[in-house]
Amino acid sequence: MKYISGAVSSAVLAMLISGQAAAEYQGPKVQFKLAHPAPPGSHITAAYKKFADLVKEKSDGRIRVKVFPGAILGSDRVMIEGAQRGTLEVGVSSTPNLASFTSVFQVFDLPYITSPDKQEQLYRALDKGQPLHAYLEQAANDIGLQPLMYAEYGYRNFVSKDRPLTGPDSLAGLKMRTTDSPVDVAVAKALGANPSPISWGEVYTALQQGTIDAEGNTFDLMVGAKHHENLQYAITSAHNYGMQVAMANKKWWDSLPAEAQEILEQASAEALEYQRTEAYPADQKKARESMLAAGVTIHETTEEDMARFRELTRPVFSQFAERLPAELVKLVQDTQS
Repeated sequence: MKYISGAVSSAVLAMLISGQAAAEYQGPKVQFKLAHPAPPGSHITAAYKKFADLVKEKSDGRIRVKVFPGAILGSDRVMIEGAQRGTLEVGVSSTPNLASFTSVFQVFDLPYITSPDKQEQLYRALDKGQPLHAYLEQAANDIGLQPLMYAEYGYRNFVSKDRPLTGPDSLAGLKMRTTDSPVDVAVAKALGANPSPISWGEVYTALQQGTIDAEGNTFDLMVGAKHHENLQYAITSAHNYGMQVAMANKKWWDSLPAEAQEILEQASAEALEYQRTEAYPADQKKARESMLAAGVTIHETTEEDMARFRELTRPVFSQFAERLPAELVKLVQDTQS
């Protein structure tokens, strides 16, 4: 029997679908590619590998996913454009990069719109059937995509090469690497830093040469790129949250048998649970240990520090929140109450 190929996308994310996967999948064989930017060994890579394994297991091998990690098939933009055209089954992108396709994903860029201690509530709001999930799904559908899986990226923290970071005000004057995201640039300015948008692949050299002396990212990503070799100080600012979202071509998804869709949805939900409860925490712990072993001093933010961070970045929040639908901003904020 021939394999069906094309773009995938299932509308799930972290939803734990009730019921068991179809006892025996008897539908047509399906084979597709899933490409993402995370390097081998990352908790993101582990999540998508888990997804592929679960799909194979639940379909008795009749549905197969070939995973391409490490941006082998191109950048975030290239992968999402491929998913839109249907030349790639599933493309994965960070939420900041997705914002260039549909601005609704910029809501997660807003400083301190979410916090680590309310993470479980955000996860549940992203489950299928919840208003936030439906809102994001419709926005993706409008550009020919369907969300398949909202993999964890994590919270970004500020780090510096030479200056001790003892609170929000200690960031003033630093040459801060940022992404091209206007929110990212505005946050750096609000904290008194001098933003310097530099592509990820150039950051290690820029730190070495002194072109920049600070950046903000997740500990595990910085350790994976060996940035900690050029860093001495960090502060747990948790100023920005991101996800790596798997998007696929909606037409292809709609063409799949209901039984196949159910298997992909269940596999997605279970893979997310694995990433959030096992792979991601383990990666964060390992990365923190690596930074400390390399001599990086990590300042744990106090309640006063966090209040000051929010105070300094509140104008940025207001500026960019006004450009987004009020309903969307409220849906995310409601997860934090």
